[in-house]
Amino acid sequence: MKRCPPLGDPAALRALQDALYVVGGKWKLPIVQSICNGNHRFRDIERSIPGITTRMLSKELKELEMNGIISRTVHADIPVTVLYEPTDYSKVYGPIIMAMIEFGLVHQQKMKER
Repeated sequence: MKRCPPLGDPAALRALQDALYVVGGKWKLPIVQSICNGNHRFRDIERSIPGITTRMLSKELKELEMNGIISRTVHADIPVTVLYEPTDYSKVYGPIIMAMIEFGLVHQQKMKER
């Protein structure tokens, strides 16, 4: 059985806390996945994620933009169009999402065996 990574180093603990802030929560990963899969407008993103509220989506999009994971572009057309795009930096999410899917599958199996 693998051991947990050591967190005796305060810098490592802060880095972990920062990572959890950026990717943590119920909605951030599904939002990034939705945008990366082609949903670039607010309503399209909202419709692709069952259960998310308009207010929560707005809050999470602002945090993701602030952290450089997505970009927000306002097009001054009539009507005004706002598009959300993944940044190059958002590619760091790929391995995280895959690792979480793998963990989820293993966890589901363990729970079935109980």
